[in-house]
Amino acid sequence: MSVLLIFLFGLCVAALLRKVGSREAGLPPGPPTVPVLGNMHIFPTKSPHSKFTEWARKYGGMFSLKIGPGTVVVLTDVAAVKELMDKRSATTSDRPPTHIADRITGGFHMGLARSTSAWKILRKTSGAILTAQATAQHLPIQQAEATQLLYDILGSPQASPFSFYTHISRYSYSVILSVLYGKRARRYNTEVSGFFTVMHEFNAILSPGATPPVDAMPILEFIPERWAQWKRDSRRIRNLQRTLYFGMMEETRARMHRGEGNGCYMEEVVGREKELGMDDEMTSYFGSALLETGSETTSSYLQSFILALVAYPEAQKKAHEEIDRVVGEDRLPTLVDLERMPYIRAMILETHRFRPVTPVGIPHSTLAEEEYQGYIIPKGATIFANLSFQGAFSTIQRSSMIQKNFIPGRYMLTKNGTKPGIDGSDLKATFPFGFGRRKCPGMHLACNSININAMNLLWAFDFEPEIGADGNSIAVDTAAYVAGIATAPLPFKCRITPRSPGKAKTIEREFLAAADTFAKFEVGLGEGDEEYAAISRAYAG
Repeated sequence: MSVLLIFLFGLCVAALLRKVGSREAGLPPGPPTVPVLGNMHIFPTKSPHSKFTEWARKYGGMFSLKIGPGTVVVLTDVAAVKELMDKRSATTSDRPPTHIADRITGGFHMGLARSTSAWKILRKTSGAILTAQATAQHLPIQQAEATQLLYDILGSPQASPFSFYTHISRYSYSVILSVLYGKRARRYNTEVSGFFTVMHEFNAILSPGATPPVDAMPILEFIPERWAQWKRDSRRIRNLQRTLYFGMMEETRARMHRGEGNGCYMEEVVGREKELGMDDEMTSYFGSALLETGSETTSSYLQSFILALVAYPEAQKKAHEEIDRVVGEDRLPTLVDLERMPYIRAMILETHRFRPVTPVGIPHSTLAEEEYQGYIIPKGATIFANLSFQGAFSTIQRSSMIQKNFIPGRYMLTKNGTKPGIDGSDLKATFPFGFGRRKCPGMHLACNSININAMNLLWAFDFEPEIGADGNSIAVDTAAYVAGIATAPLPFKCRITPRSPGKAKTIEREFLAAADTFAKFEVGLGEGDEEYAAISRAYAG
């Protein structure tokens, strides 16, 4: 009798396991599943947008994957993205469980946290202090830092072909550091490199496939740390983050106590902690999330912008002609000038389309079941919005004229870069910054940085391929990108030269003139920064 019971029990277990991983009725179509794993064995761990686009061609603009018992829905159709991610944001704005992120940040990273009461406080706080009106007051430091970026590139020897990478990273970090914490970074090789090291380690451990699938198989949480490298790495990164970000917060608080505040965002947050319902842990991670996203996305975008200029010289030539006509030789561009430069505005939009910083965004999760076009998206499903515009399938991609090439002119023909006659009203300009309640709170600040620097770089420099030993140009690879949810071009060589001696003199003059703007933020400088500044300004003078 006992043998029979064991046999029947085994049959029941086998039957249940056979259902695990299978696609339930009502779900969107997708690749065939296998028992237990579902599609886990074929889920892309590198450059997921490429595989998602391939599957979208076969299964449609909304398809599903099974990751064990869990469900993933991938949206490549722009109408579905707008409807589900924007209009129904109340039920699609959660984040899927991310054990590794929670292990490191305690669930307080605003970009990754689930829809908890703590996240709602963080979101409300960001919305209150990062308005378009509030952002406008930070234009002077953005413009001054952009001037230093030009000056740094101008002074870089051609023997250092990758130096523009670190100059851009310094710029993006220094701007958001100034705005958030009221201090700037003069050089890359001070705290900037340390910050990017911590951030890259955090991003690496969060990349798909970097750690065991703890969220899909929670039993893995019980593995002792001595046998789990990912647990040791998580603890180490947590300690690095807390040392860095808690130190910034305490430095801000100490400066306020000395009466040396300068109006930065974190002074307001620290001063209103109790009113906002925040504690030191939340405040620290609030600042860190804004600092990370503000630094990484802007630097990645500008690196992609330069890559496109090198790879597509005809587009660069048209932009040069336009900016010379509007701005001239003797001054730097301003945001007001951009209104009279439709081709450069189109070029800025085309860079977002050509190489989005987050091709599949940060995944959302559903708080309740949703139905769309006859398909069911269950509660707790993970949703990816595939915004990669390479190789085209859906309305997002299909509506554009030629997908894989960099063609700013598409935005000169129609507002949203669609083929003439195709309705592109669902294509929102804010898509590169997220959706609904998860839209990037620093979007206005990021747009200003992108616009200022795109104009400055085009006004100041020629961007050309590096010349090889045989005297021929070395073509850049526009597909060579860092793998992961957030991407950036791998380091590439190019020649950056001032477009005229007059423009070089203007850059030096404007860098000197920015000294008064910088002075407000030159607090807590690292060793050697004063000497570096003195040498730089003496050279510029």
